[in-house]
Amino acid sequence: MKLFAFLMTDSVSLLSSLMDSAFDAVASLVTMLSVRHAMSPADEEHRFGHGKMEALSALGQAVFIFGSAMFLLFEAMQRFLHPQPIGAITTGISVMIVSIVLTGVLILFQIFVIRKTKSIAISADHLHYKGDLFMNLGVFLCLSLSLYMPWPYFDPIFAVVIALALLNGAREITKESFDILMDKELPQADREKIMALINEHKDVAAVHDLRTRSTGERIFIEFHLEMDGDMSLMQAHDITEDIEHALFEAYPTSEVLIHQEPAGIEDHRLDDKIVPIKNG
Repeated sequence: MKLFAFLMTDSVSLLSSLMDSAFDAVASLVTMLSVRHAMSPADEEHRFGHGKMEALSALGQAVFIFGSAMFLLFEAMQRFLHPQPIGAITTGISVMIVSIVLTGVLILFQIFVIRKTKSIAISADHLHYKGDLFMNLGVFLCLSLSLYMPWPYFDPIFAVVIALALLNGAREITKESFDILMDKELPQADREKIMALINEHKDVAAVHDLRTRSTGERIFIEFHLEMDGDMSLMQAHDITEDIEHALFEAYPTSEVLIHQEPAGIEDHRLDDKIVPIKNG
């Protein structure tokens, strides 16, 4: 529909919306394939699963978005230098109204899916279409203004705004993807929550070397658990089972690895090797 409307109007802002939708269609196909692969069970060569495939997919989408944004900036600059009138404006407006409605329905469904799955790939796809909704509204406004005030620069101005919005979206997706691929720790609030859940158990003497990471769909939690060194192995096992159960309730998609050790012993600790991040 947008291709038809662009051929009728020759609007560069509508072209920007058309390109965004075309890239979104390709990105959504890639997302579907990556999510299916990420959900496949762990195998002998990938014992941590395939969750990072979603981050790779999101990173690929960011590249698509960046390329389309740069092309749109180039086209907009051309229209600033050589302004052209927009034709068949009412046709373009009609197409954009339909596009706004359909995109809105898709966004609502994606919000539901993200809440259920916590998928980074679908979150990236959702960001595309949320941006697409605002772009469609922008193009609709641009065409409406051009209908009543035929100023030739409305069109390229809106195209530049859309391109900058796409670049910002690509930046956010890239950052989130790198965080997963580089095994970034969960937010400090989650780390504190995990520590609190562990220390709630009366038989826990101390906890150290807590490490966490996320693959988007799944999170991994590992730590050293200090307990009374005189208790039996069965008692220690029962305590760790209780703690694992509490963590699974708080983080249903988590995998927990606990190293048990007697309280108070001196050993090599990861906590002593962690380098603090210097702000600024």
